[in-house]
Amino acid sequence: MSWQPELDDLARRQAMAEAMGGPDKVKRQHDGGRLTVRERVAGMLDPGSFHEVGAIAGKAKYGPDGKLADFTPSNCVMGRGLVDGRPVVVVGDDFTVRGGSADATIKEKPIMAERMAADLRLPIIRIIEGSGGGGSVKTIETTGRANLPGGIGGQAMYHLTGDNLSRVPVVGLGLGSVAGLGAARLAATHFSVMTKETSAMFVAGPPVVNAMGNNLSKSELGGWEIQCKAGAVDHAVESEEEAFAAARRFLSYLPGHVWELPRRLPSEDDPNRTDEAWLGVIPRNIRQPYKMRPIVEGLMDRGSVFEMGRYFGRSVITCLARLNGLPVAVLAGDPMFYAGSWTADACAKVVRFVDLAETFHLPVVYLMDCPGFMIGLEAEQRATIRWGVRAMAAVNQSTVPWCTVILRNAFGVAGVVHQPASRFSVRHAWPSARWGSLPLEGGIEAAYRAELDAAEDRGATLAGIDARLQLLRSPLRTAEAFWVEEIIDPRQTRRLLCEFSGLAERVLEPGMRAHGMRP
Repeated sequence: MSWQPELDDLARRQAMAEAMGGPDKVKRQHDGGRLTVRERVAGMLDPGSFHEVGAIAGKAKYGPDGKLADFTPSNCVMGRGLVDGRPVVVVGDDFTVRGGSADATIKEKPIMAERMAADLRLPIIRIIEGSGGGGSVKTIETTGRANLPGGIGGQAMYHLTGDNLSRVPVVGLGLGSVAGLGAARLAATHFSVMTKETSAMFVAGPPVVNAMGNNLSKSELGGWEIQCKAGAVDHAVESEEEAFAAARRFLSYLPGHVWELPRRLPSEDDPNRTDEAWLGVIPRNIRQPYKMRPIVEGLMDRGSVFEMGRYFGRSVITCLARLNGLPVAVLAGDPMFYAGSWTADACAKVVRFVDLAETFHLPVVYLMDCPGFMIGLEAEQRATIRWGVRAMAAVNQSTVPWCTVILRNAFGVAGVVHQPASRFSVRHAWPSARWGSLPLEGGIEAAYRAELDAAEDRGATLAGIDARLQLLRSPLRTAEAFWVEEIIDPRQTRRLLCEFSGLAERVLEPGMRAHGMRP
């Protein structure tokens, strides 16, 4: 009367599922420097925390006696687990079974993973290697029909993939060749990572692209340098273990879903810490650049800065960090690239980052050094002003607490985009700050052309005008009119930013209630 025979059959099927594509395919995966999907899930999650769902789903063959003769598991592994003690959903492609192609999966599995994340309000981690789309050319033969993109299953997948971006943190790890819908799933994330030597991402791979007359390798078409510089992927690492660590760290700054707030962690870093170097970090020579990242590292809690999108839109730095333990989103100008001017790419980067902060209730700190939007023929060809206006809209539409510290430049239309225009935000300026409709340099000769043309000594007259205007440009004069609230001692900046984090925390939860965001 025991049910042990059925449990024995179940155990056999589970063992066959865990064998994935078989020893030869597993060896091929390892020989290529890549882990299997089950090794990846184990590396991503806290030890022993994985609860797999649908382990024995796949294609079975039965003998004449009706008993299982052979079994090929679905090449999608999914379920729930813990990351640093917090619950998440994980879904991974098994490249050892038909190269991660949708031909060998059961579409309901990745769809259920997305639904689980949405309805249980859990972050989702997508481990991607393969196409994950509607199938290959062979699908016509195996199914007897052509696949219409976006069929019933496809529509559900597309809907959930995008919709989860407004509900829960979404992380994508591209750990091999990623194409088609797999590429879309990697891009449709809040944070994406590629491995440098073993991954590539493209809408269509080299066989398809090279049939059009090209001769490109995987790395030449969609390697990490291509995708990170284009902004399609956020981060690249040397190993899969580093990818897991980056995903864990990213998630540590965010709430589990949009109906809760980020967690303030205990901090041992003194909120009143000062550094004499901050007093002289901005050069008096306005043509001399300086390194912004050490300033960001110094002002935030020690060891808490996590940069995103370093190789895209490089005149703007975007990173997550903590202030006295509270997660914040940090924007900073980088004068090492285009003197900090906002290019079209930089504007797109700002839009995405401000949207991330708004979605997950992260206060924004903007360390500003922006001489304006990028100018010139290439800037016009890239429609920089249109992207700039879009960045302005993202900032103005944000509702999270905002603090701006103007370190040096704030000029032109881009200078306007330093805080939300229609609500209160905290704003400070260092004594090194300089602002205006246009920089004086280069503008004096146009504005005072008649006076200069009439002067006996053009050089002396130009120097006199410049000296006169430089006195008027002092940020202290602007503060007299209360056009800027405070000129601060740079050494007090960390204390003021930590004070801001406390004020921000006071308004975040009531603000969520006002928008109906409490569960």
